[in-house]
Amino acid sequence: MARTMLFSDGGVKAFSSPEEGDRTMPDLNTKRILVTQSDDFMGPAICAFLAAQGAEVIADASVLRSPEAARKTVESAGAIDAMVVNLALPAPPIRLADVDEAEWREAFAVMVDPLPRLVRAAIPGMKQRGGGRIVVMGSASALRGMKRASTYSAARGAQLAYVQAAGVELAPDNIQINAIAQHFVDNPTYFPPEVQADPRFQERLKREVPLGRLVSAEEDARFVAYLCSDAAKCFVGQVFPMSGGWAVR
Repeated sequence: MARTMLFSDGGVKAFSSPEEGDRTMPDLNTKRILVTQSDDFMGPAICAFLAAQGAEVIADASVLRSPEAARKTVESAGAIDAMVVNLALPAPPIRLADVDEAEWREAFAVMVDPLPRLVRAAIPGMKQRGGGRIVVMGSASALRGMKRASTYSAARGAQLAYVQAAGVELAPDNIQINAIAQHFVDNPTYFPPEVQADPRFQERLKREVPLGRLVSAEEDARFVAYLCSDAAKCFVGQVFPMSGGWAVR
C-alpha cells in the first residue's frame, strides 16, 4: 500500500508500507501531520516513518528564520492533527570564550525563535479541531554539560523550558506538547556516515553511551509516531531523553 507525503514545493512522494501496517504502532491513518525543516536532522526519517504508518505528512523543508515564515508554514499546511517541530543547524565545537554574537544569534534564530511562532500559529486550528499534538525534536545536550557546546546547549535548553511551560498551559485545550531530548541518535546533520565510520567515534560510543551504539533513526521515529497518536493523550510538557543512556533525567 502506498502512503503519500506532500512537500512544501508541491511535490508528492510515495512510501511503501505493509498492507496490514505495523500493528505494534498506533493507527495514524486519519492524521495530517506537519513536519518542519524536513530535510534536516530527524526530518527525513520521521517523514518516512509517519507516512508508512498511514499519516498524511506535510513536509516543509524551510529554515524558519523570518518572523513570518512559521505562520506561513502552518497556514500553508491547512488543517493538521499534529506538528513535529524539527529545528536544527550544525554545531561546530567552539570554546565558550570564543563564541561571538553572530554564532549565538544564529543558533537562537534557527532553533528557538521559530518554536513559539509555530505553536502560536497552530493553536487556533487545533482548538477548532478539538485538540492536537506537538512534538519538539530537542537535544539531551540541554540535560548534561558538554564542552565546546555552550551556544548549542543553551538554545536546546530554551526549547525544553518552553515545552514544559507551554505544556501546562495548552493541556486544558487538549493540545499536548512534549519534547524528545536526544543525543547519539542516527541522523545526517550531527552523525553523518563519515563520522560514524571513524574508529575514534566508535570508541567514543563504547566509552560514553551505555547502549554502546547509536539509537537508530527508526527507533526515534517510532516514538515520535506514538506521541503524535491518540494513544499519547496523557503526556503534558514532558521531556523524554533518548540517548542510549547518555542522559537519563
